[in-house]
Amino acid sequence: MVYGGVDMNAQIAELRRGVEVLVATPGRLLDHVQNKTVMFNQVSVLVLDEADRMLDMGFLPDIKRIIALLPRERQNLLFSATFPDEIRTLAKTLLRNPAEIQVTPRNVAAELVSHVLHPVAREKKREFLAYLIQTRGLKQVLVFTATRIGANRLAHQLRLDHIHADAIHGDKTQAEREAALADFKAGKTAVLVATDVASRGLDIEDLPQVINFDVPRSPEDYVHRIGRTGRAGQTGEAISLVAPEDMESLAAIERLIKKRIERVLVPGFQPSGASVATLMGDQPSRRRSPPNVRRDRPPAKAADPIFSQPYEPGTSPAPAAPKPESPREGPKRKQPQVAALLGGLKRA
Repeated sequence: MVYGGVDMNAQIAELRRGVEVLVATPGRLLDHVQNKTVMFNQVSVLVLDEADRMLDMGFLPDIKRIIALLPRERQNLLFSATFPDEIRTLAKTLLRNPAEIQVTPRNVAAELVSHVLHPVAREKKREFLAYLIQTRGLKQVLVFTATRIGANRLAHQLRLDHIHADAIHGDKTQAEREAALADFKAGKTAVLVATDVASRGLDIEDLPQVINFDVPRSPEDYVHRIGRTGRAGQTGEAISLVAPEDMESLAAIERLIKKRIERVLVPGFQPSGASVATLMGDQPSRRRSPPNVRRDRPPAKAADPIFSQPYEPGTSPAPAAPKPESPREGPKRKQPQVAALLGGLKRA
């Protein structure tokens, strides 16, 4: 295996002994190409695992550089749990006469996974997550956040609430991620907070719950996240904490999975105002306003008739011209103003 965070010299020594299968990240593999410690002249098969994420996250230039160094005659294999149309079109430019094999229907959520969402005010999400874990006695939960910083912060806050939690994301070394995952599988850690990138390839048997602390912006990511639970014939539960600003993403998810997710309101954590009814589905959402039109703009007032009338010259007499000053008197000088502090001015 060739990846960042590991001593290059140890990898070079392993490569010099010869390998049949090389598993690598694009960046570290190009480092070895630059150092002339790897040769591609005998490569016969190229495999891109998690192809959608690889091509969608800025790895495409590196992958193109690697492909340009490979023999022209080879077999290319792309594996992915989700495959959006954009990535499908891009993949066809890298392949020749591709054949597609689907194990399950495209972008379909696992049938044994139950879906539920809780309308929660954004500022109360962390408090509600701790409440949910403690009151239900959840012992093995995979929680998804949108950012690495958010994953670290959430894991720290959960530990302050006396919940054994750890974070796993791209900023951690491979050894740190493996240790965190091992503790989670062994039951030493109750909550593992992860980002979408770090969750790719996670294989956890009998994982009972997946919680979306941050609702994913891409509906395909929702399908991939909840695919961590309900595997190999086991049942699972997908829980989402949804704030009012997540409504658009939620609608896209429900369209993709062709299912309305059950709403469960927990008093004390819900958003304020009419957004609760919208999230619960008690009333239809307002239609989106046209571009550049604010919904909170006050209604226009009726025009004042005086501004719509044509101009008419006034009939009042012209003002009298100012009286010229006498040359003897000269212009009168204004008495300068003097500021007085404390005692004021002395009287003459």
